Amino acid sequence: MNLRKTLLAASVVAALPMMVSSAAQAAAQLMSAPVSLASPQESKGLVAKLTALDAEHGLSADHSFRISSQHPGVVGQKITRAQHTFKGLRVYGSESVVVTNDAGDIVSESVSDRRAALGADTNGVTAGKTSAIVDTTPSLSASDAIALVVKAVAPSGTHRWAPSAELLIYPVMKSVRIASAVNKSEAALNAMDLEDVVDHYELAYFVQTRMANKGKPVYFDTILNAKTGAVIAQWQALQTVVGTGNSQYNGVVPIQTSLSGSTYKMLDSTRGTGGTYGGMAITDAAHSSADNPNAGSIYTNTTNTWGDGKQYINGGSDTNANGQTAAVNALWGLMNTYDTMKNVLGWQSLDGNNTATYIAAHVDTAYDNAFFDPGCKCMYIGDGSSFYSLGSIDVIGHEMSHGVTDATSNLTYSGESGGLNESNSDIGGEMVEAYARNGGTGMVIPASGNDWMMGKEISKTGQPLRWMYKPSKDGSSPDAWSSTIKNLNVHYSSGPNNRMFYFLSQGSNASSTSDYYSKYLIKSPAAMTGIGNDKAFRIWFKANTTKFTASTNYADARNKVLLAAQELYGVGSKEAIAVQRAYAAINVGADIDEAAGGSAVSISTQPASVTVAAGSTASFSVGATGGTAPYTYKWYRNGAVISGATSATYSLTAQSTDNGAVFNAVVSDSSSPVKTATSGNATLTVGSTGGSTERVTNGGFESGATGWSGTTGVIGTFTGETAYEGTKYAYLGGNGQTASETLTQAVTIPSTATSASLTFALHIDTAESGTTAYDKLVVTVKNSAGTVLGTLATYSNANAASGYQIRTFNLIAYKGQTVTLSFAMTEDSSLQTSFVVDKVSLITQ
Repeated sequence: MNLRKTLLAASVVAALPMMVSSAAQAAAQLMSAPVSLASPQESKGLVAKLTALDAEHGLSADHSFRISSQHPGVVGQKITRAQHTFKGLRVYGSESVVVTNDAGDIVSESVSDRRAALGADTNGVTAGKTSAIVDTTPSLSASDAIALVVKAVAPSGTHRWAPSAELLIYPVMKSVRIASAVNKSEAALNAMDLEDVVDHYELAYFVQTRMANKGKPVYFDTILNAKTGAVIAQWQALQTVVGTGNSQYNGVVPIQTSLSGSTYKMLDSTRGTGGTYGGMAITDAAHSSADNPNAGSIYTNTTNTWGDGKQYINGGSDTNANGQTAAVNALWGLMNTYDTMKNVLGWQSLDGNNTATYIAAHVDTAYDNAFFDPGCKCMYIGDGSSFYSLGSIDVIGHEMSHGVTDATSNLTYSGESGGLNESNSDIGGEMVEAYARNGGTGMVIPASGNDWMMGKEISKTGQPLRWMYKPSKDGSSPDAWSSTIKNLNVHYSSGPNNRMFYFLSQGSNASSTSDYYSKYLIKSPAAMTGIGNDKAFRIWFKANTTKFTASTNYADARNKVLLAAQELYGVGSKEAIAVQRAYAAINVGADIDEAAGGSAVSISTQPASVTVAAGSTASFSVGATGGTAPYTYKWYRNGAVISGATSATYSLTAQSTDNGAVFNAVVSDSSSPVKTATSGNATLTVGSTGGSTERVTNGGFESGATGWSGTTGVIGTFTGETAYEGTKYAYLGGNGQTASETLTQAVTIPSTATSASLTFALHIDTAESGTTAYDKLVVTVKNSAGTVLGTLATYSNANAASGYQIRTFNLIAYKGQTVTLSFAMTEDSSLQTSFVVDKVSLITQ
């Protein structure tokens, strides 16, 4: 989202692998260098793989994916965020975070799935679920939707950024209790007792308006019914905080500047590339209005000594020594934020791709705020009135961390996800402070140096904006999760997660009178043990950048932070145990004992990776010890739970599309509270061994018409379409006029075959609209006389979706026969539909 992120609450104004002892080993664990964006073909290939996984879970051809962003993972991996679509429209809040390796294989998939009730059967309704949306035609135009929102929020305002309206499907969510919590009192509810489910769907516009009105910024995100214009949901999107420099908060500090002729500039060309200025820069906003600030020019000086270390005198010069101090604060903070991310995590700049940013000092007059604006990927700092200059190290780290979230999880700035968004920035601010206070060098976050109080230095009263170790000290923030937390301002709903992170890093206190005590820690020892700043930050950062989605709430965050800890430090590790205890301390999940051994569940037999031929059975098994028997099991494929897989062994008939799938299990015991352990990952490789045989000749069409009969002129390379793999494909349709085209190939399925699996990649795009089937592709099996033995599938313009989808059919019923595979396309008199077929394969075993 194009959100403007600031630090202060409205009531005030306004993955990463484990660090090891050896520095050389630690360096090898860092995040990778900036990634190049995937080519259209690579993106389509990933979409096809994801769609194939969807098909296995019973989702219809109306479902697909849209690549929204990419950034680096650990060395050798890339993180791709893929939005879920239905009939070409994005499903709001439904997405996959996909980790791929250098070969393009899916390593893991973290999913926030809100699509289930959109999958319709032949009656148009999924059994037991909400009716599927059929009519995706809005009654209002995008401009109508924008006009309605502007009229409601700021009819006389002016646009700072151009407004936008995206037509999408909006799942209206509701929280329901799990079966074991049905009779619990409201006060006794734990975050894990509730789950968010889809109540119903609305065809809606997502309208973003970024305006200024009567001297105040008015930023809103609005979900508007696309039929009636009614507001479904709305929330505020204004998120409110080697020369020598004399810093206001940090004494004499080193700052990286540039020399141009005889003039020094606050331009750090050693950190970041591109951007507005080609490096990290500090500019003078010259008191331009916070409604529509102008960054101004880069600070210059005749010497390389800057600032006087004192609070800016309102009305004074921005460029003399006193006016330069705010710029020194900003540059030192920006340098340390960059170095913390890069040196410790390998993350370069805000987006991971080393794009330079800038900070503009002296925005507005006596302005009591600081904000990050994704529109320019930059930060603005006010001089303060109730506060001192808002350029303290933790405030800079806070705002820059909004930039990291904006480039990765993009947590929606309302409800529980909005609280987590703010908490991530508070965490980032504290970790940058710890790093900077200890010299700003090295590959670890020091164990101390930060004060665990956000914005204390900028406070004229000595009272910080937020206390991370006990949020309720501000009088508004809760210390623990409750079912009403989603109704709070996001600066207050951030409190419990801030406290969780403090406990994860520093541990708790067993005395009920201590600020560091939690009544929810009921296991042994009563005072949980922390794991330190460095490990805590690595775990959190990995979860936020590689697992969180925009709709992640507290319960989801707990599960994904735990998974990050297990991946970094191992299942059953002290770090994973600390995550469970830290979240239990804020009423998210159950507390567990720290002691290893019989009291905890551990994996005794890890599932092993297997290689089988297509059509063969692949089995994965897990064993566990400890806890209280009997155990229950839950298996996952690429991070998504497998329905009905509840035994110690999970088996499936492997198909070629299963190649590279990753499986793992979660084992739970029978104790109360339940103890769990998560296994390692096992990879399924589907090969050509074991007597499997490819029966289709030239299924990828790379040899032209070889093996194929019929309208073979559709085989080749054509403008506007790309291959699933290789360079050629069969382009059926796309004429925009009455046409019939057919491709056939005779294949023999031996009488001794035990399996026969037909697969092909299919991409459908169309200029038609609505759900009427005007243009069709019929896939059949025929005998030598041309008689249809069976119709495998009929596709039409109504099935159009972005990217290829893998289709799979079992042809074992035709063993002992020579049959003809037929792809027959018919197109009506107007408006084209393209049926692009590639990688046709029939594997027999």
